[in-house]
Amino acid sequence: MDDKTRIELEAAAFRGLVEHLQRRTDVQNIDLMNLAGFCRNCLSKWYMAAATERDVDMDYDKAREAIYGMPFAQWKEKYQTEADDEQKRKFEQTKPQHAFVSGHNKS
Repeated sequence: MDDKTRIELEAAAFRGLVEHLQRRTDVQNIDLMNLAGFCRNCLSKWYMAAATERDVDMDYDKAREAIYGMPFAQWKEKYQTEADDEQKRKFEQTKPQHAFVSGHNKS
């Protein structure tokens, strides 16, 4: 497979993941972090980092809007729930496995 095709396939897979997460508003970020070690905010940070590496003007708010499909404040108001004690406990327990870019696991 040539690089151009690989990049196109990777981009399509990324778009599919983002679209899926935009539809699954019932899935909370803390649950994603606890199960997979990354969440929508991590994707936003990866997206922003990729833009920065390519000298594309991108701030965190723009990156989150691209991933959430709406301004983050709007998504938070409509869909985010308060984490319960068990979710918070699991979050702390799984921190070593969280994505480095997320800001939760620094090395």
